[in-house]
Amino acid sequence: MIFFNQSIRFFSKYICYFCKHNINKIKIDIQIARETPLKKITEVASSIGISSDDLHTYGHYMAKVPVTLFDNEKIKKSNLILVTAITPTKAGIGKTTVSIGLALGLNRIGKKAIVALREPSLGPVFGMKGGAAGGGYSQVLPMENINLHFTGDFHAITSAHNTISALLDNYIYQPDSPKRLKEVVWKRVLDVNDRNLRYVVTGLNGATNGVTQESGFDITPASELMAILCLAENLEDLRRRIENITLAYTTEGEPFTVKDLGIAGAITVLLKDAVNPNLVQTTENTAAFVHGGPFANIAHGCNSLLATKMAMSHGEYAITEAGFGADLGAEKFFDIVCRKSGLQPKATVIVATAQGLKMHGDTPIDKIKEEDIEGLTKGLANLQKHIDNLSKFGQTIVVAFNRFPTDTDREIELVRKYCSDRGIRFAINEAFAEGGKGAEALARQLIDAVEKEPSKPLTFAYEDNDSVKVKIEKIAMNIYGARDVVFGDKAIKVLNKIKGTQLDHLPVCIAKTQFSFSADPKAYGVASGFRFKVTDLVVNSGAEFVVAIAGEIMRMPGLPKNPQARYIDIVDGQIEGLS
Repeated sequence: MIFFNQSIRFFSKYICYFCKHNINKIKIDIQIARETPLKKITEVASSIGISSDDLHTYGHYMAKVPVTLFDNEKIKKSNLILVTAITPTKAGIGKTTVSIGLALGLNRIGKKAIVALREPSLGPVFGMKGGAAGGGYSQVLPMENINLHFTGDFHAITSAHNTISALLDNYIYQPDSPKRLKEVVWKRVLDVNDRNLRYVVTGLNGATNGVTQESGFDITPASELMAILCLAENLEDLRRRIENITLAYTTEGEPFTVKDLGIAGAITVLLKDAVNPNLVQTTENTAAFVHGGPFANIAHGCNSLLATKMAMSHGEYAITEAGFGADLGAEKFFDIVCRKSGLQPKATVIVATAQGLKMHGDTPIDKIKEEDIEGLTKGLANLQKHIDNLSKFGQTIVVAFNRFPTDTDREIELVRKYCSDRGIRFAINEAFAEGGKGAEALARQLIDAVEKEPSKPLTFAYEDNDSVKVKIEKIAMNIYGARDVVFGDKAIKVLNKIKGTQLDHLPVCIAKTQFSFSADPKAYGVASGFRFKVTDLVVNSGAEFVVAIAGEIMRMPGLPKNPQARYIDIVDGQIEGLS
């Protein structure tokens, strides 16, 4: 956390320097956000062809847009751009800032661009990050609202998920059908990091308080309902998927679903507003859709399909982001989202930083602000591995070098030349300090890629008819670089349970550390020749993928020793500590 705060301070100085502010006028994210004049959301909507009559407004600056307003013909003509990154480090990468900045840069040079992003989770906001709405002069606004309760989507998902839990427990206590349950696989969720809730016992203290059973909590972004919300095509598809959620297994070994409980309609009602994408604006008052928020290390890591389609329906360019590095977010975007939706990105942007690359080149964390050509050169192997992987998917690649104030000209030139020598487009991104102006070079490189060399049709990492086991092996060995895959007892049990069923042909969503290609968070650079251990499998039959849990990853994160919540306060009516 200390290092994160230091990075923010460096970025603030960077703003000062490049924007010619006096050193005594350093501005942090929340100050920039407050000083940015906002347009009424009706005006923002009008700028992309959406009538105010169609909006469900939340105050003056936020609104929900009905799912009925996306246009399939316009989607076919729009240029979808994916933003991903090198393997993240504690130094930070700034992928969201680049995504927003790219949209700003495109708009500045005459292209109609809209960014579609995930909603922040309260867990990281009050835990490690303090916010997830971009940074500097490249933010989505109103930042405080987006980072906190926003339009209530996360609360709706949490409530809907736990309503299923309550109704399932009630069925176990007083069943109203012949089906008796042997194994419950449904947990509760909460949008707060709380390691004490990972494993719990419910129904204690007497028969009238329910049936005593082991249970646990995941964080809301890992909820299957979150995935369903983000993958649903419309309200009807949302209901269909909810109905198919597997909650437990009967004494005969058969799946027990939400349909068996007879509550799909009730849960859909709880999500009827949440399914509509949220419209907000950038620091330069252009439209942005922020909707859904699964984590990429424990879920599929992409904003809602509906938000992406809405951006494509109303923009010439639609910029979307996949969480963490390309091995996690981008792979899942291609193999899950694009596979099921038919979307085809025209290009993929990889965000890289000198500090991140140096960490992957074994530069000590306390030295990454110093020039280290040797460490940077070694760290470029991480960038190359992601380039190689994205090339396998058929992607045309643009490297966005997210500039930090301590980066030297020699370091920047090294990365530029490395990309140039390999025929990879390269641009320096300075959107944090300069907004859209600082992303014009990146925008021009992207347009050049789309117009001259757009991505080829997607080649997926695995085939639809591959088994879940084979799919995991192909990702682990061909994308991560593993020698082989070892399945633990729990995982083998699930593999045997789904063998020969339709579930065995679902896409896979691997949950693993974001800090490495392997399941070892300390294996920086490019891990290779390792054994990839899958400890458990979670069948998300409603979301229509199988989650493979690898290594020590937890779907309920814990809080750091010094959580960001200590710095968040309200002073004289204004929120402090968000970034």
